[in-house]
Amino acid sequence: MKLHNWIAGKAAAPSAGEYLDNVDPKTGDVCGQIPRSNADDVNAAVAAAKAAPLLSVLERSELLTAVADALAARIPQLAELEALDTGKTLAATTAGDIPRAIDNLRYYAAAVRSDSTSCNQMEDGLNYTLRQPLGPVALITPWNFPLHLFTWKVAPAIAMGNAVVAKPSELTPSTATVCAEVFSEVGAPSGLLNVVHGLGHEAGAPLTVHPDIKAVSFTGGTVTGKAIAGVAAPLLKKVSLELGGKNPSVVFADCDLDAAAAGVARAAFFNTGQVCLCGSRLIVERCIHDEFVQRLQQQIERGDWTPGKSMGSLISWQHREKVASYVELAKEEGGTVVCGGNRVGPPKSAFFQPTILTGLPIDCRVATEEIFGPIVSVHPFDSEDEAIAMANFVEYGLASSVWTSDLTKAHRCAARIESGMVWINTWNKRDFRVPFGGMKQSGVGREGGRYSMEFFSQDRNVCIQL
Repeated sequence: MKLHNWIAGKAAAPSAGEYLDNVDPKTGDVCGQIPRSNADDVNAAVAAAKAAPLLSVLERSELLTAVADALAARIPQLAELEALDTGKTLAATTAGDIPRAIDNLRYYAAAVRSDSTSCNQMEDGLNYTLRQPLGPVALITPWNFPLHLFTWKVAPAIAMGNAVVAKPSELTPSTATVCAEVFSEVGAPSGLLNVVHGLGHEAGAPLTVHPDIKAVSFTGGTVTGKAIAGVAAPLLKKVSLELGGKNPSVVFADCDLDAAAAGVARAAFFNTGQVCLCGSRLIVERCIHDEFVQRLQQQIERGDWTPGKSMGSLISWQHREKVASYVELAKEEGGTVVCGGNRVGPPKSAFFQPTILTGLPIDCRVATEEIFGPIVSVHPFDSEDEAIAMANFVEYGLASSVWTSDLTKAHRCAARIESGMVWINTWNKRDFRVPFGGMKQSGVGREGGRYSMEFFSQDRNVCIQL
């Protein structure tokens, strides 16, 4: 299966004629090829975006709805491609990832119709606000939720009247290509959505610094995010960065232990731990530490998180080696492997067992560095103040969860934990309208609802003398 770029409404081979292998992480086998694009391909895509016509609000809304309908008719195909690229189970992509991607399109198709701006009256004048598109924008999306996060950015960008040049992760290219094809099939103007595949330093870098790109929206690692910020800031581009996390699940003794154990397990092992929101640090009250670790282990033993069955693989063999190295590091740092910690599956595959680690200091590397795998480290606390200090110890501040039956304590902790999102007695419960983003090293800006719509537009004031 050889993929192509999508530029000016049609398939385009890479200008240099070079391709990258696309590897199935479940087997380690090559399953296709993708374009190895360069600055020439980026320039062609940006030129096409710059030439795209501006659609009316109604036209944008109807286009996004038509794309959503067309993708909904292709859920089996898209789910299979997503599972092939990512190593996820087909059940996960069919019931979760692809439907959520379609929901993104439907939400912004409706939201743009009801978008409004302010009017401010003075004694002798009237001010009103014009909300207008930015122009061509760059969207760089990650590999952990390929189509979901692709449409999460594409939908509001197009809803607000911009043309898009998107660079999906080179590890998960397939569904973005299909989505671009569908846009053209349902009548999107040439150049409205362009997709350029390739490596970050060869395709992503020239895209972020292109003079005609007015904004860059990036989801990925903190190191790459800092690099993008460093080159985009001098060019005065708008930048939205959703970056890494090392998120705490704080469990108090007064919680519902069964519900908390199930929720903490999901936070730790969902998507094989490859979620920027995952609860990779379990901060649990000391008096229930041993019992809670046992309950968490039972969640694994009963089959809720079994690699190759109820849980997919990691994204690549190379990433599995990185995750495995942290288990060895945990042993060196004085930790105990309660369960898991092993590679499983075929030799070239990327399957890894869900892993529970105890006995580690809160300031060790395993407890402070983003691993992005199915590993959770457990740390006891004795007081609420100590729990908050431990939760805030790392340089990241994306998400957290608090498990307690004391609502006053829950509100108090939510206000004190340094994270962009806090869940109380749940994890990853999402609403399209709320702000999504982090603090500290976890990013800049907010996405979701009106926050994305405002990022992908510019407000101008008009003042009339009366």
